[in-house]
Amino acid sequence: MNFDAFIKSIVKIKKLPLPAEASQYKMSPPYREKLIAKQKEKMKNAKQSAVLVLFYPNEVKETYLILILRKTYKGVHSAQVGFPGGKLEAGETLEEAALREAYEEVGVDMEKVKVLKEMTQVYIPPSNFFVQPYVGIVEESPVFVKQDEEVEELLEVKLSDFLDEGNVTTKTVSTAYDIEVEVPAYRLKGHLVWGATAMMLSEVKDLLKTIL
Repeated sequence: MNFDAFIKSIVKIKKLPLPAEASQYKMSPPYREKLIAKQKEKMKNAKQSAVLVLFYPNEVKETYLILILRKTYKGVHSAQVGFPGGKLEAGETLEEAALREAYEEVGVDMEKVKVLKEMTQVYIPPSNFFVQPYVGIVEESPVFVKQDEEVEELLEVKLSDFLDEGNVTTKTVSTAYDIEVEVPAYRLKGHLVWGATAMMLSEVKDLLKTIL
């Protein structure tokens, strides 16, 4: 989709109600509700973080979305696809955290990002984090700079591929006690995107489909 046309449409999301959890659960792992039920007490002390769902034009004005593949490390989100983002630091708002982390991880100039919408918060049981997504745009093609310490690869996803229902699939993952289950996933840029990122993408996708 041409980015100029996309901008004219996406500003409408400011006034739209959020699809919220009904949309997120379309891409939720089947065991999520049980995990959350087990962590009711732990959730009371959950940490806060924020991510940026950033749309932008490429060099020929096609609309794209940036995702990142995280490095392999000893942690629950090792080698997973996600949004630029991270934990809240002292003295900043969640929106400021999303913008700061996007600058640190992919080099996007915070001053050039226009935040359009605060989406529905998602709880991540394995890391005990609440994640607050924000939808934003930059009106010119960014020069991305990958943070080598944390980011393995930048995934520039074409809007039409993101919206294509043919890219909805499943992934087999291992749960506790080595039990394997099928979870909903998106097939994007040669990677399977699942879990909290897929849930957040689902809400953004449903919102976009009401205006595009």
